Amino acid sequence: QVQLVESGGGLVQPGGSLRLSCVASGFTFSTYVMSWYRQAPGKERELVAVITGAGDWKTYADSVKGRFTISRDNAKNTVYLQMNSLKPDDTGVYSCYVPRLTHWGQGTQVTVSS
Repeated sequence: QVQLVESGGGLVQPGGSLRLSCVASGFTFSTYVMSWYRQAPGKERELVAVITGAGDWKTYADSVKGRFTISRDNAKNTVYLQMNSLKPDDTGVYSCYVPRLTHWGQGTQVTVSS
């Protein structure tokens, strides 16, 4: 069955960096668009970044442009989110999502605080 397992979250100071990973299984990973979402406490879930199956097109939320980079390694069935210059507003649970399968990972907590 489809599985998405995120990792890489944690506590980081403002200005710091984290790299999230999402390992996928149960489907032909390289043919699917992948995305990252986040949800802060008391707020709606927000789309952060999207990448095509071949990795040749990406898009980002305005709030993370220039700071976050989405990428993928189809040989490892993994999608990444490199997060730099982190701000307290980036705090939340980050989840990967496969739009065509409407399937979510369990999420990984990111906390940006001094």
